[in-house]
Amino acid sequence: MAYARRIDHILSMTAVLETRSNEIADGVLTLTLNRPEKRNSLTRELMSEITAAIAAAARDPNVRVIVLAANGPAFCAGHDLKELTAHRSDADGGRRFYEDTMRQCSGMMQSIVRCPKPVIARVHGIATAAGCQLVASCDLAVATESAKFATPGVNIGLFCSTPMVALSRNLSRKHAMEMLLFGEMQSAERAEQIGLINKAVPEDEIDAEVERFAEKIARKSSYAIAIGKEAFYEQVEYKLSDAYDYASGVMVRNMLAEDAEEGIDAFLGKREPKWTR
Repeated sequence: MAYARRIDHILSMTAVLETRSNEIADGVLTLTLNRPEKRNSLTRELMSEITAAIAAAARDPNVRVIVLAANGPAFCAGHDLKELTAHRSDADGGRRFYEDTMRQCSGMMQSIVRCPKPVIARVHGIATAAGCQLVASCDLAVATESAKFATPGVNIGLFCSTPMVALSRNLSRKHAMEMLLFGEMQSAERAEQIGLINKAVPEDEIDAEVERFAEKIARKSSYAIAIGKEAFYEQVEYKLSDAYDYASGVMVRNMLAEDAEEGIDAFLGKREPKWTR
């Protein structure tokens, strides 16, 4: 697989989401949240666009890695509270709209986890509430050293229950509860320490670091990556013996694949593998 200097190509752009590919590593797709004036808060429209873009990338054999980024001063400030509040005047007090919004948000987060392509969050500014949930839902995350993270809902009488799902599956229970109960901003350094992000880097180094992460993944067999990502999230919910039974079956299926045969032959022959996928 050939790697080239970075050349960006805008594939599509809506009012709220920009889709871009680049040639730093074949198959890297960048999805950029594009509501900078609203700190990229999540409206129903934006969540719909993200979910659709992730689904399209999952089906596209040319996409090997997805980067989730954002325009403006913040990564994502969570749900758009003005959009939510506007529906308090509905006949049901907003219940139906809130149910649909939470269901849509949960579906978007799960689409990231279930996508066969690894998703890397490129974080700057703040990532709060559902924005923090978005970071936790991605497979990997790189942030600027000045980035800050929080689940501050408890401060306004709205416990971050859905962000809790992603946090509790990425952080230790006590670290997750600390964030949820205190509602305080956490530095990027602290976020790295507790496992919310993989790495915090100086602002002028973040693009290079994200590209490094993406290139490492893009060099691998996309079949092996897809089967491994699915297995990772599946087995973590199992008890130990069931997890081993499940993972053993996955290993057998993987061993029978063409890319495994090619990879092992290449390793033994001391040459670069030529992946079929």
